[in-house]
Amino acid sequence: MSDTNASFQADEPFFQALLTPHRSLGKTGFAILMGALLFGWVVTGAFFLSRGAWPVFGFFGLDVAGVYIAFRVNYRAARAREEVSVSRTSLNILKTAPSGKSVAHRFNPFWTRFSVARHAEIGITRMAVEAQGQTVSIGGFLNPDDRESFATAFSRALATAKGR
Repeated sequence: MSDTNASFQADEPFFQALLTPHRSLGKTGFAILMGALLFGWVVTGAFFLSRGAWPVFGFFGLDVAGVYIAFRVNYRAARAREEVSVSRTSLNILKTAPSGKSVAHRFNPFWTRFSVARHAEIGITRMAVEAQGQTVSIGGFLNPDDRESFATAFSRALATAKGR
C-alpha cells in the first residue's frame, strides 16, 4: 500500500449522521387537519351568521388562519439539518439553517471533546463539540431518545478516531 492510499483511507469517514427535526404530521395529515378546521369554521360560522352574530364568523376565521400560519412556520423550521462525519483525520459538522444558509465546522478529532449536559429526569439537554476554544452545539432539535442514541454512537465514533 502506498502513502497515497493510506492517507485516502484515513480521510474516509467511518461515521456519518444526518440529524433532522422530527415532525409527526405529514403533508396529508396537514391537509386533512386544515380541511376539518375549514369545514368546522364554515358550519359554525354559518350558524352564528344566521343568528346575527357576524363577528364570530370573522374571529373564528382568524383562528383557522392562525393555525395555518403556525404550521407553516413549524414546517419551515423542519428544514434545518446537521451533517456530522468522523474520520481518523477530521470531524466535520455542517449545520444548515431553515433558510438554507450553511455553516461548516472542521475539527481534528484528536483535539476534540464531546460534552453532554444531562438532567436527572429529562436526560440529555445539550450536546456540544469543543476544540481549540471553539464550541459547536449539535442536535439541539432532537428529542431525548434520539439525543441519547446519537450521543452513544458519536462518542463511540470519536473514541475510534482517537484510537481508543
